[in-house]
Amino acid sequence: MATKRLYLYPVWIRLWHVINALMFILLIVTGISLHYASAESSLIPFRVSVGIHNVCAIILTLNYGIFVIGNIITNNGMYYAKWRKNLWQKLWKQFQFYAFGIFKGQPHPFPITKKQKFNPLQKISYVLAMYLGMPLLIISGIALMFPDKISTSIFNISSLVFYDTLHLIIGFVLSIFLLIHLYTCTLGDKPGTLFKSMINGYHEEHE
Repeated sequence: MATKRLYLYPVWIRLWHVINALMFILLIVTGISLHYASAESSLIPFRVSVGIHNVCAIILTLNYGIFVIGNIITNNGMYYAKWRKNLWQKLWKQFQFYAFGIFKGQPHPFPITKKQKFNPLQKISYVLAMYLGMPLLIISGIALMFPDKISTSIFNISSLVFYDTLHLIIGFVLSIFLLIHLYTCTLGDKPGTLFKSMINGYHEEHE
């Protein structure tokens, strides 16, 4: 059986992806520790958690800037464009494949090509995560990092409460996204095939 190989992940994408994943995991761990810290005990010492959380947040923010700029100046941005066209029909087709087709060995309804790196479900989730979730996470994080620079209230509630709640909600949603992302990455020809793509840059599948 022949193996199709497509070079879809240039070096800058792989480096961005590794840094993004590492920083996000550290932010989740330190964020959980900060959220449940008490005077008696904490998963990680409070001051250590704050320091790691802030440093990782700055690196994640700079790394996000590289992602946005990279998508503007390279053709990687096309994979996130035109996501609205026939969206619901495509999502339904993809859902049917994940619900039934994948267990019957049916061909993927949206095979990966040079011009189509993501299936419709991946595309809409990546667009929402990277162009809505990440900016909200970063903005709310900056507000919490510099509380003296923000107004005292927003929407008639304390700004600190507003940004803290927003930060927690977006962080939780993106953490769930990360878990689903890891699971879908096991759905290649073999469980490790798609992870290998992020090492050598090539998408591989049997034809």
